[in-house]
Amino acid sequence: MNDHDKATKEEAEAAVITLLRYLGEDPDRDGLLDTPARVVKALKEMTVGYSQKPKEILSKQFKASYDEMVIVRGIEFWSMCEHHMLPFHGKAVVCYIPDPEIGKVVGLSKLARLVHCFGRRLQIQEQMTQQIATAINENLKPRGVGVILEAKHLCMCARGVSSPSTMVTSCVLGVLRDKPEARAEFLQLAMNRG
Repeated sequence: MNDHDKATKEEAEAAVITLLRYLGEDPDRDGLLDTPARVVKALKEMTVGYSQKPKEILSKQFKASYDEMVIVRGIEFWSMCEHHMLPFHGKAVVCYIPDPEIGKVVGLSKLARLVHCFGRRLQIQEQMTQQIATAINENLKPRGVGVILEAKHLCMCARGVSSPSTMVTSCVLGVLRDKPEARAEFLQLAMNRG
C-alpha cells in the first residue's frame, strides 16, 4: 500500500464509530465517547511490527567461535489474526546453529525482538513461523534454523467453534531440515520442559 492510500487517524476513528452503530450501540453515550480513539491507538500499538525491520534487529552481532545450537525457549508473543483481527497469544522457540566460518552470534534479546516484530502485524501463525526462520537464515547465514510457535487463537476460542485449542507450527531450514539427527536434537531440546 502506498502512503497516499493510507487512511488518516480521523478516517480510522470514523470507521470505529460506524462499527459501533452497526452493533446497535450509541457512539455518543458516555462510556463510548473515547472508544474510537482508544481502538485506533490500540490497533496502532498492536501492529507496530510493520515499522520494524528484521535486518536492523539482527544487525548487531558478536564474534564467537560457537558452532552448536543456540536455542531460546519461552519467548512470549501476541499477534493478531488477519482473518478476524482478533489476538492470538503464545510462546516461541527459536534456534540457530552459527556457521563457524562466519564466527558470529546475535544477542539473546534480538531473537525475542524478531519474534515480536513479526507478531505485531496482522498474521497467520504459519506465515509468522516461516518469516522468523527466513529472517534468521537470511541475516545470520547460520548452518541451520528452527522455529516453533505454540499459540491459542481468540478467533477460535471466543467465537465460531468456541474451542480453546492450541496450534503448533514449525519451520526448519538448513541442517535442521536435511539431517534427521540434528532435527531430532532440536526437537528434543525445544520441547524439553524439565
